Amino acid sequence: MLDLLIKNARIIDGSGTLSYVGSIGIRSGRIVTVTGNEEAAQIIDANGHCLAPGFIDAHSHGDMLLGTKDTTLFKTTQGVTSEMAGQCGLSMAPVSPETIKDIQNMLSMGTASFPDDMVNWQSFARYLTYADAQPKTLNTKMYVGHSSLRIAVMGMANRPATEKELDKMKGILRESMEAGAAGFSTGLIYTPSCYAEEREIVELAKVIAPFGGIYASHMRNEGTYLIESVRETIDIGRKAGVPVDISHHKAVGQSNYGKQKETLRLIDDANRSGMTVFCDQYPYTRNMTTLNACMPPWHLSDGFDRMTQKLKDPAFRRRLRAEMEDPSTNYDNYYLNAGGWDGVYVYSAPLTPKAEGHFISEYAALLEQDPWDTFFDICVENHCTTGGVYSSMCDEDLCDIIRSPYCIIGSDGLTRSWHEKGHPRASATFPHALCYFVKQKGILTLEQAVRKMTGLTAEYLGFSHKGFIKEGCDADLVLFDYDHLQDTATYDHPNSLTEGIDLVMVAGEIVYQNKQLTGLMPGKILRHNTAR
Repeated sequence: MLDLLIKNARIIDGSGTLSYVGSIGIRSGRIVTVTGNEEAAQIIDANGHCLAPGFIDAHSHGDMLLGTKDTTLFKTTQGVTSEMAGQCGLSMAPVSPETIKDIQNMLSMGTASFPDDMVNWQSFARYLTYADAQPKTLNTKMYVGHSSLRIAVMGMANRPATEKELDKMKGILRESMEAGAAGFSTGLIYTPSCYAEEREIVELAKVIAPFGGIYASHMRNEGTYLIESVRETIDIGRKAGVPVDISHHKAVGQSNYGKQKETLRLIDDANRSGMTVFCDQYPYTRNMTTLNACMPPWHLSDGFDRMTQKLKDPAFRRRLRAEMEDPSTNYDNYYLNAGGWDGVYVYSAPLTPKAEGHFISEYAALLEQDPWDTFFDICVENHCTTGGVYSSMCDEDLCDIIRSPYCIIGSDGLTRSWHEKGHPRASATFPHALCYFVKQKGILTLEQAVRKMTGLTAEYLGFSHKGFIKEGCDADLVLFDYDHLQDTATYDHPNSLTEGIDLVMVAGEIVYQNKQLTGLMPGKILRHNTAR
């Protein structure tokens, strides 16, 4: 007797091959081959709707909201059943009690609160024990974030690590890999990750190699120095002997449009040489991070409190403005990438909520104020904990990148609450990719797009027994009505439920059906170096 039989489905199995009409059975949380005539405790007639492996979010910050209803809403309602978290150098562990406030300041872009138990997460193993106990609808793997690791050992210091500090970081990272971390991520535009020289990154990446770990990088630059940054990222992987994931790959800033043609060639050449190099992408032409990312990172080395005080000084504001307006200033300049304040949209400013939902220039006009003063004032009044969406990419480049055989899909969703404005990618990346690349643009087939969300992602990121509909795989599934599938999230209303998703299943249990969460929590924390 089967636990569940799904009949008359258009099965898209995650391999990229043509879909077919058929049935699948589920027993003890796994997929079994059936004829469609078996007895089952429950039978679902799919009526020709599409049945795919549950989507795997290749680039997630879901660890910051782990165990909350918010992460369930963001992920499960768009069909995500597994995620790779701890991205961009940001992870919830390891921590040091002496520098925990610095780590929390850094992580505040992704969460508004921290559990009391956080002070005990001095080892990744201790953190994973906490994570195991949290209620989850989806499965989560995690990287160790370089910024978190660096703060735990050397605080926010703006300098290369000493040999002693590097050895300590390597020891903590090795223990983390032994505990089940999936690898190591960097956020090389963010403090303090940006203070590291290439040698430090290479030495740390070497630690993860014996564990089959992956090096994922938000690179030093995605604009003027995009090509150089891709070369550095690939070189790190080559020197360390590890697979490489180029995070949320894109070319930002109008003067840099088209550069992805060279970076995709570099990725292709690396794979031809025997390396494993891939990239992830979210299907939108606006990126999102803190408003602080507009500023040169060296000004943030003393933390948000100190930066808030400095921004009150008119002389410092003039100096900072000159640096931000100068294209030769050597940092990934989000202000220039967005074309100025007309392209910078405020999604989060908790202490000045009237600024939310406006571009900086638009809000400045309402205040009858210079946009620079408006920007600085928002940062000061919110103690530099603000969020921005940047109009920085073009449609042609976006489509070029997703066509790459080495590109998979990740949301990079980073919104602290379902009730907080953010970016539509947090709640709609996966249905939007299907609607945009398949329905609207016609540049991918449905089977190709699903593979970039499931089977290919599982292969690259080591999600064993996931990503495919075949005998013995975990019954993580999404059933959807392709004809009526529609993402409804917009930049004005970024958190919205997708139309057309019939149900989402994890480990054979239905966690979402008819736009309702069922309350079941079969999700697990997955260890990278252990069998199920």
